[in-house]
Amino acid sequence: MTNVDESKSSLLLKRPINIKVVVTPRWKEEVQQQLQNQINQIDSQIQQLDKQGQQAITAIQNQGVKPAGPKETQQIESIQVQVNQKKSELLEQKNQQLQQLQQVQMLELDQEVSQGQIESFFHVERGDNLVRKMNVEILLRDGVVEEIRGDI
Repeated sequence: MTNVDESKSSLLLKRPINIKVVVTPRWKEEVQQQLQNQINQIDSQIQQLDKQGQQAITAIQNQGVKPAGPKETQQIESIQVQVNQKKSELLEQKNQQLQQLQQVQMLELDQEVSQGQIESFFHVERGDNLVRKMNVEILLRDGVVEEIRGDI
């Protein structure tokens, strides 16, 4: 018979930790700037896409016969469809960024908002309340941990 000291047995588990931030003027400014940069980047991608599409169409028109034959017309239409599909995807992304920007602008100062999750390891032992140990969140104010909530 093996003598096991049950008081020292524990498990190492992984849990998600919710990250919340306190809305401050600095946080709002940083998030708005990030979103605006992403919007500007999407606008640049759209311009680049239009330019590349037009260059491809011009190349087909310049090497083909005049007036354009069915093969050239089909190639041009195919390029236009591809450009329009990609442009539609980019415009959808831009719309989402604009909505997020509007939501951030409407947040009130000192309000707490979810910022995502990270994972953490923790020990659990006999008698621990697993539900309480799983419900942990970190509150940040301008990147600094202000509070750790829950049973760590």
